[in-house]
Order: sequence, then C-alpha cells, then structure tokens
Amino acid sequence: MVDFAGVLTDPDAGRFYDYLAAARGRGVRTALLSNAPGASDEVKKTMFDYFDALVFSGEVGVAKPDPAVYLIAADRLGLPATVCAFVDDSATNIRGAVQAGMVGVQHRSVPQTLDELAVLFPAG
Repeated sequence: MVDFAGVLTDPDAGRFYDYLAAARGRGVRTALLSNAPGASDEVKKTMFDYFDALVFSGEVGVAKPDPAVYLIAADRLGLPATVCAFVDDSATNIRGAVQAGMVGVQHRSVPQTLDELAVLFPAG
C-alpha cells in the first residue's frame, strides 16, 4: 500500500511507478491509500494501471492514521493486514499502519524505499 502525496509526488516517482508495475506483474497486490476526498474517474482509471485497489478517506469515511482505514485497504486487496506493507512519508501514518498489523516503510527517498521493498517483496 502506498500513500500518494510525498511518495508518488517525489521528483523520482517515475522509478516507483515502474516498481509498482513490475511488482503487479509478479503477482504482488498493490493499493493506493490516500486521505484525499476522492479522485476523478479519469485519475482513477490511470491509477488502476498501477494499483489493484484505490482507497480515498473521503469515500470510506475514515482517515489515516486510524487503523481502520488500513484494514479497509487490506480487505479490498483480499489480504490480511499482516502480509501488507504501507509506504508513507509521515511517521504518524506509519504508526497507524503498524497498529493495524502491517509493516511500515517510511519514505525518505525513492532509492531507499525501493531497497526496503526489495527485502519485503523479493523479485525472485
């Protein structure tokens, strides 16, 4: 699971999008989890190229860091929270994901985040 602002808006985010596409190709389920009120149908259509599920706080009525929103996202992926990782630049949001049972990855740079995800979701 990935937050949008601060992660997918990183200047090097193109590499992250490439990673997401490759991960999905290997069967890794991906989700966008954003505290935004929602997104246009056009934006959602584009995001489904990279994500199996899109969760917007404004559409589900609960926001990060409430553990319930992470559980909603995991449910939409058809996965237990304990096999999910959540990437965000906010330590507060990471704590919420960990409280929900997920692994938290704090985004500081795309290369560092990709290195951490490679350990959690090896390509081989």
